[in-house]
Amino acid sequence: MKSEYLNIPLVKNENKKRFEIEVQGHYAFIDYKESRDKIALIHTETDPELSGKGAASAVVEKTLHYLDDKNIKLLPFCPYVWAYIKKHPEWKRIVSPDFKGYNDL
Repeated sequence: MKSEYLNIPLVKNENKKRFEIEVQGHYAFIDYKESRDKIALIHTETDPELSGKGAASAVVEKTLHYLDDKNIKLLPFCPYVWAYIKKHPEWKRIVSPDFKGYNDL
């Protein structure tokens, strides 16, 4: 994660069902669906002003830390999140073994 994002807090916006970070009034976020013991990450997006600046990676990394800290298993349906975990295999530990693409990570 770029150092400029280290001190930006992750917000679990339950009204919008997304994890988000705010950078100078602009957002990077991941939509989620929550079940009792798992969270499915569905879609990652950044406002155009943050495109290509590492904000998407930052919100993914912060979200993975949040899930790990809370012992919540992950279903990475979002292609961006899936690719991030593929590049950083240490995060596979929080992916639910029930996830269809688990063995491909």
